[in-house]
Amino acid sequence: MYYIMVLLLMLILPLGSILADLHVFQSQTDILFLVGKWFVFWAVGIRLLTAGLRQILQPDFTAREIFRLEHAESSQIVQELGFSNLCVGLLGLITIFNAAWIMPAAITGGLFFGMAGLRHIASKDRGGHEIVAMISDLFIALVLAIYAGYSLLT
Repeated sequence: MYYIMVLLLMLILPLGSILADLHVFQSQTDILFLVGKWFVFWAVGIRLLTAGLRQILQPDFTAREIFRLEHAESSQIVQELGFSNLCVGLLGLITIFNAAWIMPAAITGGLFFGMAGLRHIASKDRGGHEIVAMISDLFIALVLAIYAGYSLLT
């Protein structure tokens, strides 16, 4: 289920939303704006919101499956990560109501995903969940960096 959710939230739903905006709703909006809008909403907003909720309510999954921590004491740290993810996820989520918030959410989410992805690279003995987290984190960081860089330069 983890792999399906990551694939949906990091690729399929953002791309589907962009295509729907362009072809179903006949949006005349710049394609890169739509990339920012929908990747921020799905990858930053929904993914981090749901990850945060899971880390708060079920910290053992993240501790065990992502970080391979077996100590019960790690739950508090994972829950605090969950609070952060929940807050950034809410920022990404509200961008659907106010486009002016897309850039701050893209920068915040992009930095988070980039740093998390780099941290996963440094990890030795990555398991399947951590490899998927690393690839998806770096992919989203790249997409959001391109969006932010292009938007700030034009």
